[in-house]
Amino acid sequence: MKLSFLQIVPFWVFLGWGVALSAGAAEVVFKPIAKGVYAYVGPITDRTPENLGLNNNIGLIDTQKGWVLVDSGAGDLSAKALFQAAQKVKAQSVVAVINLGSQDHRWLGNAFFAQKGAEIYAYDKTVKTQTAMFDQLQSSLVKKVPALKGTQLKTADVVFNQTQNAFTIGGVEMQLNYYGDAHFPGDSVLWLPKQQVLFTGDVVYVDRMLGIHPWSNVVTWLQAYNDMRTLPAKVIVPGHGKVTDWQQTDAETGAYLRKLVETMTEDAENFTGVGAAVKGNENWPEFQHLKHYDSWHKRNLNRAYLQIESGL
Repeated sequence: MKLSFLQIVPFWVFLGWGVALSAGAAEVVFKPIAKGVYAYVGPITDRTPENLGLNNNIGLIDTQKGWVLVDSGAGDLSAKALFQAAQKVKAQSVVAVINLGSQDHRWLGNAFFAQKGAEIYAYDKTVKTQTAMFDQLQSSLVKKVPALKGTQLKTADVVFNQTQNAFTIGGVEMQLNYYGDAHFPGDSVLWLPKQQVLFTGDVVYVDRMLGIHPWSNVVTWLQAYNDMRTLPAKVIVPGHGKVTDWQQTDAETGAYLRKLVETMTEDAENFTGVGAAVKGNENWPEFQHLKHYDSWHKRNLNRAYLQIESGL
């Protein structure tokens, strides 16, 4: 499907995107979101053998040299599914992969694409986190998707060390920006200035509750979101959830992070105690529509309080 000029497909077109199952495995489909730019939108459920660990969003960019993939999947099998899906859009090589983060499904497919000749791009802190967490991530992933066992460690060939890194691949201008640690240390975003498309990685979640891990940083995550918010994006591909716009990302990521930081900061400064702080904030009705709210919200409160308290 070709789009005329720089036409942007309205975000409501993507309502209901997900994974179709075929013969027990995920059928990955890339759909157009701007001229020469496509996205696969994974389910907002957990990793399963059926979805091959691809419960996140992946980007695909058409260039004069070939495909550029935004994140590489959770291992060889999911990377192969992504490759085959790209070939259905247009039969050409994947010449580059850009890693936006260190969570398993964002980069454990690197080795598969490197063997096919793709160059891997990432921000310096992303690479350091990937290397440090590889064994932990691989072990946890294989428990959920045993078929992904045997993934090889492969990090970036092109490593950026500036907070904003402009580059061009096959005539397409791109910018890999790091605004601050978020879901994982080194989380970054990819900005396509001409198309006004933003791939946020795990800086943004919509339709489902974001998760604060022990290695997340809720304070810098909010700062990163606020700094990223200055980009004039017309189409936003979040880390999880449907392709969307700033209105939804502000409501479901920005507002949640802001309330989390402000509320837990006040409670920590008042020596409320983590148990009382969680109990007093367990019901935030404006976010209860998000999938996984029941399992993640109180955990987020707990970890945010302890992180903020330790920094006071």
